[in-house]
Amino acid sequence: MRKLKLQMQISIDGFVASTSGEMDWLTWDWDDELKRYVIDLTEPVDRVLLGRKLAEGFIPHWAAAAKEENADIYTRRMGERPKTVFSNTLQSNAWGHETELASGDLTEEITKIKQQEGGDLIVYGGGNFVSNLIKKGLIDEYHLFVNPVILGQGMPIFQGLDNQYKMKLLYTRQFQSGITVLCYQPV
Repeated sequence: MRKLKLQMQISIDGFVASTSGEMDWLTWDWDDELKRYVIDLTEPVDRVLLGRKLAEGFIPHWAAAAKEENADIYTRRMGERPKTVFSNTLQSNAWGHETELASGDLTEEITKIKQQEGGDLIVYGGGNFVSNLIKKGLIDEYHLFVNPVILGQGMPIFQGLDNQYKMKLLYTRQFQSGITVLCYQPV
């Protein structure tokens, strides 16, 4: 069965965006080692999963960036990999043939995708979508990119959880930019 990975940038206090949705606090001066980590993380991935809100900016951004003459391997991957957008409101696909819409029961849809032939899956968000994946126990591996900032308040992804979710720490990686990656697997 395919593995669903979460790659999410968070603040030290666990937020993925400010209360108004800004992400200007993210650290983007990534060193070569961090870039290599992300390239290696996404190598076995052959499908990107997104919530509707994030997809509206994510898909056009990466599609355009992938066409740039000097696009690196990660940028080309993000632009070219097939995507599934989860939405209960969209009636049509504005992004073309490499993007599928999913609107059914989240657990059933994710399970169906995981059972298909292929490589790993990766999810980037948005926040509410990821929260629902966490609540339903659908994420197989958490790659949390902890940025060196405390927001004090904002949008959490670990919200409204009904139970404890025990995790096993697989590894940590610290990078020159100040980002620390924590990789966990549900127990």
